[in-house]
Amino acid sequence: MSAHIVYDFDSTPKPPARFRKKLSAWESRNGTGRLVKKEPPRTRATYSSPACFTLHEGDFGEGGVVVISVRRTWSVESNLRFEIVERPEIGMVRVLQDVSDSPELLHLSRDRVAADRWLATNPYSRAYLEEVSADEVGADIIEGRTAA
Repeated sequence: MSAHIVYDFDSTPKPPARFRKKLSAWESRNGTGRLVKKEPPRTRATYSSPACFTLHEGDFGEGGVVVISVRRTWSVESNLRFEIVERPEIGMVRVLQDVSDSPELLHLSRDRVAADRWLATNPYSRAYLEEVSADEVGADIIEGRTAA
C-alpha cells in the first residue's frame, strides 16, 4: 500500500466558472486524492474485472465529526491519466486494515506514536501499522514512480 497523493486528469482545459455543469463534469474527472486501496484483476465464472484502485478525495463534516467520506474507484483501463504528486516520507506510518485480499489505508501518521494515538481513538478490528521505509521509496524511483 503506497498512500501516495495522485492527480488524475483528462487533458482538457478547465472551463470558466459561469459554466457550472461543464465545470462540475470537469471537476469529477480532474482532481487529487490519496491512494488508499489497490485491487488485482478478478475473474469469475460469469464476470471479470480489471485491476482497480481507490482514491480518497476528502472528508466533509463539522467539529471533528466526519459526515461524508468521498472515495472514487478507478479501473486501470480508464482513459484518464494519473500522476503521483506526493509520496509519503520515510518514517511515516500507515494505519492499514486487512479487509479482503488487499489492505486499505485508514490513516497516514507522521510517526509511530501518532499512529498509535490515532488507532487508540479510532479502533478497527483488523488494523495494523506499517512504516514507510527507505527501500520502498528507492523502489519507487527505480520503477519510475516519481513525484511531479
